[in-house]
Amino acid sequence: MIPADINLTQKETEKKRKYRNFCTEIRQMWIMKCMIVPVIIGATGRVKKGFKKLLDNMPRKHSVDSQQKTAALGMSHIIRKVLQSET
Repeated sequence: MIPADINLTQKETEKKRKYRNFCTEIRQMWIMKCMIVPVIIGATGRVKKGFKKLLDNMPRKHSVDSQQKTAALGMSHIIRKVLQSET
């Protein structure tokens, strides 16, 4: 979950770079296909263009709506904890 929607592209690039070595290791050790699918959702629920196409490539059914709902619930949980700790 990204607090500023402007950082979506930057965070996606960071995640791909972070997991590239792991993916290469999986390919070499188990001779399997590996694809990095960064699931990046902004705090307001914004996703990058083509996000649905990435989810369609995954083995199980995932909907954009359910991913956005999970991100919104997580963000509200964080905000609630912060506001409670201030009082």
